[in-house]
Amino acid sequence: MLDLARLRALHAVSVHGSVAAAAAALGYTPSAVSQQITKLERETRTTLLERRGRGVALTEEARHLAATAQELLAIVERAETTLEERRGRPSGRLTVAAFASAARGLLPAVLADLARRHPALDVRLSEVDPHLSVDLVARGVTDLAVAHDWDIAPLPAPEGVEQALIGEDRCDLLVPEDHPFTRRALVRREDLGGQRWICQPPGRVCHDWLMRTLRAAGYEPEIVHTAEENHTIVALVAAGLGVAVIPRLGTGTLPPGAVAVPVEPAPVRRLYALWRTGAARRPAITETVRTLRSHWPPAPDVTPR
Repeated sequence: MLDLARLRALHAVSVHGSVAAAAAALGYTPSAVSQQITKLERETRTTLLERRGRGVALTEEARHLAATAQELLAIVERAETTLEERRGRPSGRLTVAAFASAARGLLPAVLADLARRHPALDVRLSEVDPHLSVDLVARGVTDLAVAHDWDIAPLPAPEGVEQALIGEDRCDLLVPEDHPFTRRALVRREDLGGQRWICQPPGRVCHDWLMRTLRAAGYEPEIVHTAEENHTIVALVAAGLGVAVIPRLGTGTLPPGAVAVPVEPAPVRRLYALWRTGAARRPAITETVRTLRSHWPPAPDVTPR
């Protein structure tokens, strides 16, 4: 009989593309995942992974086995959901994926609340790009995801995945303390031309929003610096190197040299919780979603001037 833990390891490698990434998602070491795959190869008398340069690739047989593993894991999930539902209280392990600013600005309070009220529930958090996390939920790798979208890029809704709105995260214009905008009560989008911009790299939703918004207002944005993390962007603004649009969630207290100014109409991103339809009745899911909503909005840590 095939071992479910080994099938889970193979499925994770299939989804994440490498042993190291699968290990991070499962909470194991890479060597532990490799050992599980090796045991599964012996068990099936089949080569499952092949060396490709510095990495590995699944064989054709492995891909078929990974698809079967996904079906089996879905069956196990339904059984676990039924048992937990009958117990009537959140319990067991719940894996949660959240994008960086939600993991920093919202999840700590939510996880602490859940741990205090539901000691039988073991929630495990991973920081993941929001659009990757939706696919992880759909594939059964993650139980619950906290993701976001903007008006220009609605959140994808794969078949078999349900979602609930958590709340709306307003964004501010961040400028150096000596910038003329600091003397204004608010700034309108049509006033944003001629600025030196700092934002996330191309391909990220924040970058796309900035490009489309300014072009719609008749300006071609001059992007002088890019950074993955909002905290890096904030530091660059504080150093007087440009301006940026920053979501309030998870930004933290602004350093000296940076000032937040309201923009009208305000850029807004929406936060969602997502889970598989098959797990919708699970008390751990329903209680975590309820708790996410009850902690929204989080205590403000950035106050526009």
